[in-house]
Amino acid sequence: MKNNSIKICQYSDRFGKRICRQPVHSNSLCFWHGNEPKEGLDIANQLHALAEEGHSLVGYSLKRTDLKELNLVRYGSSDGYDFSEADLYKADLENAHLFHINLNSASLMKANLKNANLHCANLENCNLLGVNLHGAKIENVHWGKEILQEKLAKKAEKKGYIAVKIDYLEQAEEIYRNLRKTAEYQGLFQTSGDFFYREMVVRRHLMPSFSLQRMFSHLVDFFCGYGEKPLNVVLFSIFLIGVCAVFYFALGISGGDRILKFGLDSGIFDNFIMFLECLYFSVITFTTLGYGDLVPIGPARPIAAFEAFTGNFTMALFVVVFVKKMTR
Repeated sequence: MKNNSIKICQYSDRFGKRICRQPVHSNSLCFWHGNEPKEGLDIANQLHALAEEGHSLVGYSLKRTDLKELNLVRYGSSDGYDFSEADLYKADLENAHLFHINLNSASLMKANLKNANLHCANLENCNLLGVNLHGAKIENVHWGKEILQEKLAKKAEKKGYIAVKIDYLEQAEEIYRNLRKTAEYQGLFQTSGDFFYREMVVRRHLMPSFSLQRMFSHLVDFFCGYGEKPLNVVLFSIFLIGVCAVFYFALGISGGDRILKFGLDSGIFDNFIMFLECLYFSVITFTTLGYGDLVPIGPARPIAAFEAFTGNFTMALFVVVFVKKMTR
């Protein structure tokens, strides 16, 4: 006689693909995808066994579960186990071995990953709020371009939920600060710098729109990426020197007994030579060398004064940013 009390768990991933077909009792949920407590059970070893047997681990609910020293390393394969969409809220993953694991869209909120091995793991779209990463190995982890809270903040802003947006941005700032400190502790200074930059961008978005504070923050980002992008300073310097050279070429500068200026009656070669001399004058003005062989005239004078002032500031800024990067 057929037992009608037996049902099949049909848990699906975010793409609609059914990934769990375990038989379950009609009055219960699938054990791994249900929210019932899993305390006092040898869950870590069971998970390891299921993974080795080829069972899908997607979407497992393991809130507050003791997973100390969990081993989910897929030996002999370039791909790790797929643990995406898992709910690991307040799970204890201390000393867990999670090399190359896929935790895409999982919740690690307030999870304990102290001293865990997360080398090469995929943590894109993870909820990392309050996660303990002290001593965790996070080298070559894939974090994604933006963390989950940043994406949710943008969605909230589009819908006009300003209070919700601010809450998500404050969470994102806290997460980036935590990740930055973890990376610094391990000597991953490039990664730490990337997190610091993202932290500052999030903080800027928390400032009132069109405020002087926010505009100044934009300016600092443009010039040097909050001290993390010395190349920005170099590119700005090249751009300013080139633009000023064009102005000098159009307005004219004095070179002793001759005026260096674009002229329609001059040939292409002569104009090109004069432009190179204007470019040379722009460089020595930017660096405030001032040899005296070329001088600005007429309306070119305020441009030269502006370039000299900006050049002094820009070179000092470059030294500060470069030293900051090199002395980490």
